[in-house]
Amino acid sequence: MTPHPNSVSAQARDFVGARVVDPSLSLDAIRTVVVRKGMIAALLDGPPSAVDPNVERVDCAGLLLCPGFIDPHVHAREPGESHKETLASALGAAAAGGFAGIAVMPNTKPALDDASHIRRLADAAKRLGGTRCYPVGAVTLRREGSAIAPLRSMAAAGAVAFSDDGHATASLKTLYNAARLIADLPQPMLSHCEDPTFAGALMHEGETSDRLGIPGTPALAESAIAARDVLVAQATGKTWHLCHVSSSQTVEVLRWARSAGIRVSGEATPHHLQCTDERLKDYDGSMRVNPPLRSAADVDALRRAVADGSITIFASDHAPHADAEKAAPLSGACAGFSGLEVAVAATFEALAGLVALPTLVANFSTKVAALLNVPGGTLAPGSPADLTGLYLKRPWIVDPLAFRSKGRVTPFAGRTFSVRPALTVVAGDIVYAKLEPVAGRAKPISVTP
Repeated sequence: MTPHPNSVSAQARDFVGARVVDPSLSLDAIRTVVVRKGMIAALLDGPPSAVDPNVERVDCAGLLLCPGFIDPHVHAREPGESHKETLASALGAAAAGGFAGIAVMPNTKPALDDASHIRRLADAAKRLGGTRCYPVGAVTLRREGSAIAPLRSMAAAGAVAFSDDGHATASLKTLYNAARLIADLPQPMLSHCEDPTFAGALMHEGETSDRLGIPGTPALAESAIAARDVLVAQATGKTWHLCHVSSSQTVEVLRWARSAGIRVSGEATPHHLQCTDERLKDYDGSMRVNPPLRSAADVDALRRAVADGSITIFASDHAPHADAEKAAPLSGACAGFSGLEVAVAATFEALAGLVALPTLVANFSTKVAALLNVPGGTLAPGSPADLTGLYLKRPWIVDPLAFRSKGRVTPFAGRTFSVRPALTVVAGDIVYAKLEPVAGRAKPISVTP
């Protein structure tokens, strides 16, 4: 991987004094993470016994160090909509948010629907360096829901999953045949669960929409497609994943599917874990997102689903737009938030006291790597040296004007969070660092892409 232009590279580096939490190793202890040639060489109980002038020492006192976080659901907007985001700005935002890897959804222009598009995106990301980029291929040509895209050649070109994200694959027959076609491949299917006849609704159908007199989309629009897709998974044996679960009904579908032995998982986003449809009470178009912000009962159901292990993946659903596209009236505002730089902090905040720290870490790293079948998710010796470092008690205020992303709209603007991403390492290279000084020690490394 090409080092990020603003990264700090070294063949040998020791990360010393951090609290290391690695669910894959059942580890929660102070350790030194020894990195050599981009790989984890060892985990030491204490600092190295001898000082080696050829090894760079990174003082990580006060830091939580984890396997590199991976976001499985990112809209990078390039090619086709670079006014919203570029691949470079998306990768910079990811690094600042603590993500060592991102999976990029195929709803670009043109869609990622053949091997050449997959290779082009992967090559562009490699040239940029920094956070790893994993392309997701479209299920159907142009994401139109009818003709199956060349799934096997895209898999060979590097697609880590398949999805028509942005809307559901419209045809049940097409989806079923696509799943059968690649049932033997490890790449999972990722479902955007939304009945197309409800597409375009402005918000959740409920008490708030009734009070405002605005047509809404019911939870049924999501849960019905979720049920359809997990039945396809059951019939074909294909590994399946439900993106941005937002309703209690969909949680119940997911629970049933998992209890029935279907290979299905689900993800939660920070905005669905924290925000309700009351955020639209003033017809605020900036709060429009798809699936919509739902009721307080749905938020509670999602949190409980994470706590009981029904939902095992966290994602940002980073969907940036230009300011003017979010400032329009509710009926004309684009749906989506910029999430990469706030996802970790907001998710930890939403689940504080409810979900154990190792589970929070696993749902951002170990389980995402397993879902996408990509390297990482562990700090075991011999693994890629991808690391995420967090301060757990360093309050900061979300300022969208400071985002690396070109999209500046988030439901968390002005919020104070305690958890702050402070270090992102990819293949041993420091691609983002904002480490705080420790009294009596050398000034820490500072890298901001």
